[in-house]
Amino acid sequence: MASLKEVRNRITSISSTQQITSAMKMVSAAKLRRAQDAVTQMRPYAKKLRDILENISAGLDSNDSTFSKERPLKNVLLIVITSNRGLAGAFNMNIVKKALALAKGEYKDQHVTVLCIGKKGNDYFRKTEFKIIGSDMPRKLNELFDKLTYDNVAPVTERIIDVYAKGEFDRIDLIYNQFKNAAVQLPTVERFLPVVPTKTVGVASKTDYIFEPSKEEIVKDLIPRSLKTQVYKALLDSFAAEHGARMTAMHKATDNAKDLLRDLKLSYNKARQAAITNEILEIVGGAEALNG
Repeated sequence: MASLKEVRNRITSISSTQQITSAMKMVSAAKLRRAQDAVTQMRPYAKKLRDILENISAGLDSNDSTFSKERPLKNVLLIVITSNRGLAGAFNMNIVKKALALAKGEYKDQHVTVLCIGKKGNDYFRKTEFKIIGSDMPRKLNELFDKLTYDNVAPVTERIIDVYAKGEFDRIDLIYNQFKNAAVQLPTVERFLPVVPTKTVGVASKTDYIFEPSKEEIVKDLIPRSLKTQVYKALLDSFAAEHGARMTAMHKATDNAKDLLRDLKLSYNKARQAAITNEILEIVGGAEALNG
């Protein structure tokens, strides 16, 4: 059995850890509220913009647009969105596993490149064979989370779009945690480029609309705007999901610390009682020896 001093030191250490995890939980809860409001307001706009784009694109020849033309699949870019900080449970590892499964599964016969937004994903993939190539690729993407605004995300998305337009990649996918609630984050894979109309959109687009300006000009303007909004929404989703995952993880850590403290205090009291009993027995034994 550990000595009383060792148990006291452990109790002090775990009490300090409990205070830290509790404070981190409250900080994440406050940040989660703001992030949740931001992504909730962005989702309807992003979805409607994407629906309009797919609806109009369905009526055009896919060969007319660089961004809607399906190419022979050779080079694939995976945009992996993780967090800059840990202590969020399996938040980052779920995305890493999703990206690896996609790279070694569906795209196992293609050349896969990974572009990471977030330090945790970058730290993992820089040790693998999936390296970032191309001098035109955006850098220092971890800084996007320091000030997450549309104006900061738009230039990054423009550079990714330019790289695709030059033909360096034949397909680009977004991989991120979609925010559902504070306890649930959904690892999601979204097609970024090329923009392919869904079958349901193709069926629903039989209505004859009059467009001003032409469909081609509308699509030319909508595609960059829709893609920028898609990346911005994915970052907002991931940001909110990160704080939800961290709040849940810190809540569990605080509860675990509380349970451990209860067990340690029980062990401490038992050890203290045993020490007192031993001292009493020694005193009684010494007194009996003197009387004898």
